[in-house]
Amino acid sequence: MKSNYNSVFAALFLTCITFISCSSDDDNKTTEGIIDEPVETVDELTVANVRSYMVDANATDETVALFYNLYHLSKTQFLVGQQDAFNGFYNNDVGDSDMKKATGNDPALLGSDFMFITDDQNNEQPDNWFYQQEILITDDVKEAYSKGMVNIFSWHFREPFEGESFYTSDMTDYQKYNAFPSLLPGGLNHDYYKAKLDKVASVLSNLKDNNDKLIPVIFRPFHEFDGNWFWWGSAYCTPAQYQQVWQFTVEYLRDTKHVHNVIYAFSPDNSYTTESQYLNRYPGDTYVDILGMDNYGDFNNQGTAGAVTANAKLKMISDLAKEKVKIAAMTETGFQINSSNSPIDHFFSDYIYSAMTSNDVELAFVMFWANSQDGYYVPPAGQTDTQDFVTFANKAGSVLQNDIPDMYTLP
Repeated sequence: MKSNYNSVFAALFLTCITFISCSSDDDNKTTEGIIDEPVETVDELTVANVRSYMVDANATDETVALFYNLYHLSKTQFLVGQQDAFNGFYNNDVGDSDMKKATGNDPALLGSDFMFITDDQNNEQPDNWFYQQEILITDDVKEAYSKGMVNIFSWHFREPFEGESFYTSDMTDYQKYNAFPSLLPGGLNHDYYKAKLDKVASVLSNLKDNNDKLIPVIFRPFHEFDGNWFWWGSAYCTPAQYQQVWQFTVEYLRDTKHVHNVIYAFSPDNSYTTESQYLNRYPGDTYVDILGMDNYGDFNNQGTAGAVTANAKLKMISDLAKEKVKIAAMTETGFQINSSNSPIDHFFSDYIYSAMTSNDVELAFVMFWANSQDGYYVPPAGQTDTQDFVTFANKAGSVLQNDIPDMYTLP
């Protein structure tokens, strides 16, 4: 969970400020923790059978290639990403991404959000602030794709009664316990939800490159559902209701709106310690492409013990992904450095990297949360922990934009 989100978005709405929300270099990289030999499986993913393992068998060729290449990349390496990398800057130091300021290279994965895009106040007029954010976000996606990067969308979806917040702390008890079930077919807000999905579908169907080809994206709706800070949390809906809304979402986008450039990611928070717990709200293999986990808590000044704990959870997900022929990933993580939090020694080069690579874990990517004017998750140049991040980025398992292979072509 992002501790600074309430204050950031409160500030945004009160002030209406702009949303901030293998190469030759490999010779210089270290090699600890890298898996050299792929694990043999009965149903190893191939070019011939890849579509049969995807949520959308009719996905565009580029989307199929992205699934295939993420799966195989995870055998030896992982993409390093950041939320809002092109617009979230520490100390409001605009220009290159903060990751590029530190390392000389952009992230390999760009995180974006449908939140402002689907806001009730987005009237799609040029002078509308929310529509301006939509254009900014979609332009960023296109820029990232032109650089060979991978795009991933979360959705901090505002509750359907007032449309003002996604945090339960801002909601009445009635709203908390009725918001998510009301999205189901026949529910009070089902048509409202379909209208929001119509907007999502419209955006996805218009994300095109200069050759008029659709840009593939990873979509991870209703994330961190095992906590109760969001209105889709486990206290406010049953496992069956969560699964039904997820399944409806996929079927509506894929089958009704004919959106075929999406890879779907399942991303709870870090509360899980067993497979049965992790799969308690899992909507099924035919509705999920990526098995993910958000994890801030195990890296919050927990040292080596926290990294070991995180690695065990990632190992569980990685093994599940191998069994199911899916992709595994750490879908959000980080530790915000601000006026209250000092950098943690060896945070990136030791704790994050060991959690990502020890014990034959195979993960396709890691995404750090967004930098802002008042704090950072990825240090830009000139910080006391910048070199630690550079060391992490230079390890053999880490892939930034300069090292990313062609993710959109099947071999």
